Amino acid sequence: MSQMDQCIPLHLLLSTARAAQHPVAVRGQQVFNFSQFSLECARWRAAFAAQAGTRFVLYFNDTFSFSAALFGAWHAGKCVYLPADILPATLAALGREVDGFAGDIALPDLIEASAASDAVLKMHEWQALVPSAIGLVVYTSGSTGEPSAIPKRLSQMFEEVASLASCFDTQLGAATVLATVSHQHIYGLLFRVLWPLASGRIFATSRLAFSEDIASALRLCESSILVSSPAHLKRLSVDLDWASGTRGLKSIFCSGGPLSDQALADCCNILGQAPLEVYGSSETGGVAWRQRKDASALAWQALPGVAIRIADENLQVCSAHLFDPGWLATADRVRMSGERFELIGRVDRIIKIEEKRVSLTAIEAALISTGLLSEVRIVPLPGTRLTLGVVAVPSMQGWVLHDTSGKMALNEALRAALSSAVESSVMPRRWRYRWALPHNAQSKTTEAALLALFDPRRPEARLLTHTGDSAQFRIEVADKLPYFDGHFKNFPILAGVTQIEWAILLGRELFELAPQFMHMDGVKFQHVITVGHSLLLELAIKHNVASPTPIGDSAAGVGALNTTLSFKFSSDAGQHSSGRILFGPALAKAA
Repeated sequence: MSQMDQCIPLHLLLSTARAAQHPVAVRGQQVFNFSQFSLECARWRAAFAAQAGTRFVLYFNDTFSFSAALFGAWHAGKCVYLPADILPATLAALGREVDGFAGDIALPDLIEASAASDAVLKMHEWQALVPSAIGLVVYTSGSTGEPSAIPKRLSQMFEEVASLASCFDTQLGAATVLATVSHQHIYGLLFRVLWPLASGRIFATSRLAFSEDIASALRLCESSILVSSPAHLKRLSVDLDWASGTRGLKSIFCSGGPLSDQALADCCNILGQAPLEVYGSSETGGVAWRQRKDASALAWQALPGVAIRIADENLQVCSAHLFDPGWLATADRVRMSGERFELIGRVDRIIKIEEKRVSLTAIEAALISTGLLSEVRIVPLPGTRLTLGVVAVPSMQGWVLHDTSGKMALNEALRAALSSAVESSVMPRRWRYRWALPHNAQSKTTEAALLALFDPRRPEARLLTHTGDSAQFRIEVADKLPYFDGHFKNFPILAGVTQIEWAILLGRELFELAPQFMHMDGVKFQHVITVGHSLLLELAIKHNVASPTPIGDSAAGVGALNTTLSFKFSSDAGQHSSGRILFGPALAKAA
């Protein structure tokens, strides 16, 4: 794309058509133009128009397929629900709220793009969308509790896209939009779908999950924009060829949480520039932005059309990005810095334990100040008595203490540091140390994911090595594991199915595995695992992608992605077990 077309208001995107050959999206070597996009939107419009309901779930891995289904649903007058995942519990909850499902979901009776002929579909003219219509329901990240549904008018999203375009378009030009974040979240939807469609930029259809993927995609683009998050930018590998790809990198956008000082330095050193950080939430939409030259530059500048004010240190915003007119109070404490503002903390992380008010933010700050941790989250643990749990990523100094003197030594060092600031009755009781905080496809650390780390069935695994396609863990087999109950009396043995479960659990946390379990090959159990074994778990993955199907086919043009996860458990006693587990795509129709 040598020249970018004029920015088009999104409610007129299809009724005020671009040139037929204008490129919209790229999937591998295949480029889809505006004519193909419009036709695929028409297929979905016809399919949704044939449905009696008004509320439909969309979940697609491929961004082109998602975009066409999204606009097709909107032009059929439907409201789209965007789940962050398609876990059984998520789908069950959504099933009580919506009238149907479409996309890469293993459910029967999915809505599929219309099989009507191209000639028939082209006969129907496009009308402008109604901006006041409620066209979307997204969900909060769940970082502070259960995810909540948030409705969005089309005008909210379209006005935010116009704000982004007026602020940044002139400096970006006709670059290809690459992304590490999912379009199933409002940030990804805006930055990798709606804004590119409005501004005429081409977007890549696949999400870049790893540093290797980012580096490779940058090298293939003459000019690019990277839409990312702190979770990805703080894990950039220095051992890759970045120089040949970053020469064409126009800009990096980052949202989803604060970018650490170290991640900022890494971006500048590895990618050659500081990211444009965007501050906002699912409720507020985009609020402000900044681009820091160094870690001392903290102030945020409001986006065009966004008004801000402060009441009792609380940030309040007013903009067309909100569902209702007027001022909305956020949960962020701020202070003004000239015409800009600085974030100084949250106001909603106070809980009561034993009738005492406890600031989770203050405990986290005290733990970070020890130098033993680089990241930490405090999570309330339910039970007969509310207690606090710590999920932390140790610093190099912290890992040295952990590995040389044991987990209890690190626990005690941190408790000692807290003793002057936290009463003994509210001191954290349980500790989990990880290579990284858990994060979902939207790069959010949810409370549910943190609580899952305290499940007694979960092994406490120490990550030893990790590359794009392999990893090694050290797992100490403790006698407190519930898997030993009744298996067997006086001779506890770790069941083979548990070993497979651990391999899949840890594999999914490190690698981008296809969603559907298919089958296992070559599984062998050579020696039993008993209490006290110090296990080495070795994992490796291999991706196999089949040829893509044509656009308009029921597979929506996406080639089948299969992933093989190989595992091996060993110890000083020798090899205990090994095998291969095959995962495939979530099929549109249940087998």
